[in-house]
Amino acid sequence: MANVAVLGAGSWGTALSIVLADNHHDVRLWTHREEQANEINESHMNKKYLKEVSLPESIVAYTDLKEAVQDVTAIVLVVPTKAIRDVCRQLQKVLDHKVTLIHATKGIDPDSLKRVSEMITEEMPSDFYDDVVVLSGPSHAEEVGLRQPTTVTVSSETMKTAELAQDLFINEHFRVYTNPDIVGVELGGALKNIIALGAGISDGLGYGDNAKAALITRGLAEIARLGTSMGSSPLTFAGLTGVGDLIVTCTSQHSRNYRAGYMLGQGQDLEDVLEHMGMVVEGVRTTNAAYKLSKEQGVEMPITAGIEQILFQGAEAKDVVDQLMTRGRRHEMEDLTNVLSD
Repeated sequence: MANVAVLGAGSWGTALSIVLADNHHDVRLWTHREEQANEINESHMNKKYLKEVSLPESIVAYTDLKEAVQDVTAIVLVVPTKAIRDVCRQLQKVLDHKVTLIHATKGIDPDSLKRVSEMITEEMPSDFYDDVVVLSGPSHAEEVGLRQPTTVTVSSETMKTAELAQDLFINEHFRVYTNPDIVGVELGGALKNIIALGAGISDGLGYGDNAKAALITRGLAEIARLGTSMGSSPLTFAGLTGVGDLIVTCTSQHSRNYRAGYMLGQGQDLEDVLEHMGMVVEGVRTTNAAYKLSKEQGVEMPITAGIEQILFQGAEAKDVVDQLMTRGRRHEMEDLTNVLSD
């Protein structure tokens, strides 16, 4: 039994809190909204994010960050990418001991082009942790909250630290693997949101399963190209944080990125879509970041570039799809050979 603070009481933070509580850990769920904390503590519900799920009583919500992290052995960061730096700055002011530091946020900062673990290490002194652990994989919060079978992976610079996180979370409903490729695990989890936007756009345009299958498959090729150019193992993208996360995010109504893309495909403006969603759609910021990274790395990412045009340059979704379908002839195995040879 451990004392664990989960920072971020959205759907994913709440679902991970349930997993930890089921493993008999003392869970402190931090939110900056007092009304949300009261609802969790008094009715053991978090209706905005997980409507029908009753929370274990061992999950206690806090609005005071110092109280939430006092004497904990592990901290799980589950806040949006844009809030990572700010929360880390707050955390270093109130934390007074070393912890196992885990993050479960899937994104890339479009300003610095840093992965989440890199942002954490830039903002948090290493006195407070040994290595950052990333938790990623095909895992809709709605299903995790209902204790439906789910499999994820954890990664860190050292296997010992990853195994500490594995032990915290693994149970009969939530299977946790380890993977030494932290760069690939983070990139796979972040970049799949771009392709999920594209899958939603395709469905919103009224295209069929053939189009979506093509987009997912070619999207995986883009992810692997960028990932291997940045030092990842190509095998990582054949695993949970690659193919696995891509499938679940591109094909499910639970996916915010898919739903946002669907509305875009039907012709709605990005601003209206984001307002309607009411929750963070990480794929939007990540598209901008990945587009910049592709230029920096000299990697061809036509799907990402096309979605960048739709989101930020006012391009019509159908026009972008037409452009992708009329690109010059290519040999399919050429991409695979290039990725494996990097």
